Amino acid sequence: MLAFTSLPVASRLSSLFRFFRSSEAVEQSTLLFFLVRWLLICAGVGLLVGSASAFFLLSLDWVTQWREANPWVIWLLPAGGFLIGASYHYLGQSVVKGNNLLLDEIHQPRNVIPLRMAPLVLFGTLATHLFGGSAGREGTAVQMGGTLADQLTQWLKLRPRDRKILLIAGISAGFASVFGTPVAGAVFGLEVFLIGTIRYDAIVPSFLAAISADLVTRAWGVGHTHYPQLEVPPVTVQGLLLTLGVGVLFGLVARSFATLTHAIAQQFRRINYPPLRPVVGGVLVALAVAALGTTKYIGLGVPTIVAAFQAPLPPQDFLLKLLLTAITLGCGFKGGEVTPLFFIGAALGSALALVLPLPVALLAGMGFVAVFAGAANTPLACTLMGVELFGSQGGVYLGMACVVAYLFSGHTGIYSAQVIGHAKHLRYGREQGRLLGEIPAHRQSTTEKPESAD
Repeated sequence: MLAFTSLPVASRLSSLFRFFRSSEAVEQSTLLFFLVRWLLICAGVGLLVGSASAFFLLSLDWVTQWREANPWVIWLLPAGGFLIGASYHYLGQSVVKGNNLLLDEIHQPRNVIPLRMAPLVLFGTLATHLFGGSAGREGTAVQMGGTLADQLTQWLKLRPRDRKILLIAGISAGFASVFGTPVAGAVFGLEVFLIGTIRYDAIVPSFLAAISADLVTRAWGVGHTHYPQLEVPPVTVQGLLLTLGVGVLFGLVARSFATLTHAIAQQFRRINYPPLRPVVGGVLVALAVAALGTTKYIGLGVPTIVAAFQAPLPPQDFLLKLLLTAITLGCGFKGGEVTPLFFIGAALGSALALVLPLPVALLAGMGFVAVFAGAANTPLACTLMGVELFGSQGGVYLGMACVVAYLFSGHTGIYSAQVIGHAKHLRYGREQGRLLGEIPAHRQSTTEKPESAD
């Protein structure tokens, strides 16, 4: 009798078990298809972007060596500026926004990024470095990565939501391959377009693209700068308090760099004919280099960055690099801000070793990643970059410096098309959802309202 009454219950349990087994199979099959699909797509992205980055890095190394062997070429910087300005004015007005165009397309997809962006930014960056401008390289790699990845949109007939993921993956691939930091590159692509938020639906493609591109670049035999593994003292209250203090300083310097670069760009816009803007800027940079009597502050400045980890640098080094980079990029030369930000942060941190009881290499490493974190509003990516470059033993100090610098840079940054996903402080919650470039005008309008009411 007991066995007879238990049969319906057992049957129902069996049916329920089969139902869950079926649902789980459907879910896992869907996820497996997603993984395999994006693995194939990101392998293609990695091949394209990694190869482009390898060519770019080799070319950049060649023009840098040639410029250093022929310092007289700095006097041709205005002519080089005209070539760059004219190429964008007559051939590239649709892509002149550079990194900000990629961010705009992630926020509101409209049109596939024109393929011309890749060769134009490649030419512009190599010319900038050849003639002696102070610029970086991440902007070029990111733009080439986003552009090349986006060309697959029409070929693969991707939907808008998938196109957003593809653009993010392209950005991650470009960043990872140019610096040799695949984990930081993956997170950078997820973090850079929306301040205070990460888009997790793109996390697998971002990692796949970043790792693939880095492997391809290395397969071409292209290496990256090697930095020392940090020797970190035990974590103490004094050490943490000092880290908080320098983090504030790094954030204020990042804010100053972004604000100054945008202000200089605004002033140069007063010149109605765009190709003349880098001509004027080129004259200013060339005269400054001649007055200083050194090429230490132009180009990437990698030798100075490496030296910052070995002994304290003069306090003026970070400031001179900041000024020359702001003029170079503000007037219309091409490249990127990140490597100059590495220089600025490492040089400042190194100089602080003259007055603070922390190892010079640790201070330089914190400045290296923290100033970048504040200027790009990417504290997680920068923390991971520090771990990849300098070792996990410095993670506490590096991470603390990055998040504090991110906080104190405020709602400013080098990418005006970033959207504030979550405000850095509740007091500025009303700025959520706005473009970073809109914040100054928004704050001015809100402060003028009480006066107009009177």
